[in-house]
Order: sequence, then structure tokens, then C-alpha cells
Amino acid sequence: MNQMSNFTKGLLRENPILVLILGTCPTLGVTSSAANGLGMGLATTFVLVMSNLVISLVKSQIPDKVRIPSFIVIIAAFVTVVELVMQAYTPGLFKSLGIFIPLIVVNCIVLGRAEAFASKNNPLSSIVDGLGMGLGFTGALVILGSIRELLGNGTLFSFRFYPENYTTLLFVLAPGAFIVLGYMIAIVQKINKAKK
Repeated sequence: MNQMSNFTKGLLRENPILVLILGTCPTLGVTSSAANGLGMGLATTFVLVMSNLVISLVKSQIPDKVRIPSFIVIIAAFVTVVELVMQAYTPGLFKSLGIFIPLIVVNCIVLGRAEAFASKNNPLSSIVDGLGMGLGFTGALVILGSIRELLGNGTLFSFRFYPENYTTLLFVLAPGAFIVLGYMIAIVQKINKAKK
């Protein structure tokens, strides 16, 4: 039951974007489409799961004085793997996400989970925690990207729903990201308060 709690807390109760308000830079920067949100979310989930696993395995070997730099090196190794794989197999998505892929190294969600959870727990719990947080992050990015793409372009995963002349440019631009994210945060806060 503890593993299930570790998994589900990242989905809604402690969602990194909608509750903890972490990782807002890539959230606002890449969610102009649902596909970009999905790509960024899955890349971050992979880094979260793998870095949590490795950090939980080597935590006793890392001296306290170099704990954070060591975590960053481990995270950077997995970000490099993601970057090279995306560059080779999904060049369009890689180009679209741009600088936000290398910035996963310093994403507050990834480093925060390494410090707060993986460095204090066993490998299985750390994997489950990383997966839950990563899927919560991915879900929020996909929903945000879907709303912005639908309202701003009239498409969803590049499938057209209504003519282009009925779209609202605001939602493709940065202010649209803030507006949609604000509403999403408010809705999740309302849901979480109702559950208490």
C-alpha cells in the first residue's frame, strides 16, 4: 500500500506542477502543443525514474559535502541519454523542445525528488516515486498543451477540429500558458480541498 501511495501522490495530491508549482519554466515554454507536452513529460519521467534508482543505490557511497553535485552529475548522465536518443529518433520533437531538454538537469522536480526522496529511500520506492511524479508532470503538460493547441490552433495532436480563422492566438503565446495554467491550478486546488 505504501508503494501505491508513493505512486499516486504525484498524480494529483502532490502534482509537481499543479500543487507544488515546480518546473514552471518548461511547463510554460514547451506546452504550445500536446505533442510537445507529451515529449517533454516522457523525457523528464525517464530521467526522474532512472536518476532516482541510481541515487537510491549509491546514496551511502556519496559523502555529504558533494551530495548535490553528485546528484547533478547522475541526472546529467540520463539527460544526455535522452537528448541523444531524441536527436536520433525524433529530430522534429528534439528541435521543437530545444534548450528545454538540457535544462531537465536543473529542473526543480528532478533534483527535488533526488534530494527529498531517493537519497532517503530504497530503490523500489524511489522508482515508484519517480514514476508517479513523472506521470503527474506528463499529465499536466499534456492537458495544458492540449488546451492551448486546441484553442490557439484549432488542432489536437495536429488533427484539425475547427477552421484556423476561429482560433485565438493568445493561447499559443506565453500569456495563454499563464491563463490556462492558472485555471488548472485552481481546479486541482478545489479538488484537493474537497477531498480533505
